[in-house]
Amino acid sequence: MVTAGIDAGNKNIRVVILRDGELVARAAGTGGFEQCAVARQLLDRALAQAGFDRGAVAHVTATGAGRGVVAFADSRLTDVTAAARGGNHLFPGATTIVDVGAEESRAVKTDGRGRVLDSAVNEKCAAGSGGFTESMARALGMSLREFATRSLESTARIPMNAQCTVFAESEVVSLIHQGVDPKDIARAVHDAIASRVASLVRRVKVEGDVVVLGGLAHNAGFVRCLGENLEVDALRVPEHPEYAAALGAALVAAGRVSG
Repeated sequence: MVTAGIDAGNKNIRVVILRDGELVARAAGTGGFEQCAVARQLLDRALAQAGFDRGAVAHVTATGAGRGVVAFADSRLTDVTAAARGGNHLFPGATTIVDVGAEESRAVKTDGRGRVLDSAVNEKCAAGSGGFTESMARALGMSLREFATRSLESTARIPMNAQCTVFAESEVVSLIHQGVDPKDIARAVHDAIASRVASLVRRVKVEGDVVVLGGLAHNAGFVRCLGENLEVDALRVPEHPEYAAALGAALVAAGRVSG
């Protein structure tokens, strides 16, 4: 049985193909103004990688902020449930899951088997999301990779007071003019994001292993700061954290066919 999960986020779209519950292909792209068309293209690309055609797919489940736009999906799933299912598939038994995307971040408490017990979502301000790091990296004239790497070199703790991207960028420029080392500014930005995300996690309570999903999980600077904020020695990050929600959707699709 072949199923597909589509995570249509505010910025990026990711597709996962499962065959009998095993991941066989994935694809990603930028949604833009034609999210449905892009989702179709990415689905076809992933199916081609796996050696299937569209007719082989038994069920397609969409999740993400743009899930309603994916008109060809057979069913839809909330971001929170997708994160829970994907996170628990990757790390069975984990009860605390953090999912940080381009525009939103969420903390999910699960029963360790994919069922959501509690959740908290930050969708009002980009200052606790991946888009915030992109804006701040541009302000420092760094690539995202350099931004993360340089922050790991810093041992200073410089507080950032701004609560939104626009004012934070002005604060970064001010720190540059003050002669603050760029690596310390990068660390301050990651600390600020981690602090906002950690507050979400505390709302659902930190228990057991903490799994970090979403594109920002690739950022080692952010992951370090989040661990420090939560006072957790080690956070668990899968190999492809940005595909976890799409994976969760594909798993739910499989369950809807067999169930």
